[in-house]
Amino acid sequence: MSVTFAPHLWYAAHAQEAAKFYVSIIPNSSIDQVTTLPVETPSGPAGSVSVVSFTIAGAPVVAFSAGPHHEFNDAISLMLICDTQEEIDHLWDGLLQGGGTPVQCGWLKDRYGVSWQVAPRRLGEMISGGGPGAAAASKAMLGMVKLDIAQLEAAYRG
Repeated sequence: MSVTFAPHLWYAAHAQEAAKFYVSIIPNSSIDQVTTLPVETPSGPAGSVSVVSFTIAGAPVVAFSAGPHHEFNDAISLMLICDTQEEIDHLWDGLLQGGGTPVQCGWLKDRYGVSWQVAPRRLGEMISGGGPGAAAASKAMLGMVKLDIAQLEAAYRG
């Protein structure tokens, strides 16, 4: 059996624009295919729905522009796990361009309404280690908007 998992994002409009935006910011990303549906759908006439297959950080994603349906919300987010503060800063600043909103604990909402988490790989290691260091790193994270590796490490070490 061969199965591929790919998140699917429903945009009211601008799926291709959003994919180009993400690809311009996130390394190892590409637009793979753009297709318009050649038939009438509940979302509109033939050619009005575009399907965009793209790759974000090596992972497949599919999106389409198919008119209003449900708004994106915080119940699901796309997570970017980084090794360095420079990567966090680059991705955070890039995803906020053009009207994104910082949230809390490494979360942000981009200008298309998609929720993202930009987090250091090391945070998962600190928290999963248990003990007072894990609690201190967790507490530090809860007080941050954009995550800062040096501050998390300092809290973890006490």
